[in-house]
Amino acid sequence: MTNEVVELLDALHDGTMTLDEVAERFRARRWPRRRKQVPSTYYEMAAAELVDPEPYVPGSSDDLMLAYDLGKITDAQYAVLVEAIAASKRAEDAASE
Repeated sequence: MTNEVVELLDALHDGTMTLDEVAERFRARRWPRRRKQVPSTYYEMAAAELVDPEPYVPGSSDDLMLAYDLGKITDAQYAVLVEAIAASKRAEDAASE
């Protein structure tokens, strides 16, 4: 199974795509979202602290964080790409209103 986000990040890393090209693709795609139920009591908040972290979601911003953690992208590239993801989500939210 291919993962578009990983392929784009690999292309950026190996120089076959520019940062602007990858950022544009990030802005144009839909990103998976996690919907967490917000705890309403102190008991629920305490219980939520004991839950394991969210699982890895392929094709999500998890792939961007992994590439950053592995040193495949720079701080500056990460900043541009995370903003592109945020812009995509803002556009999606605006379209659904």
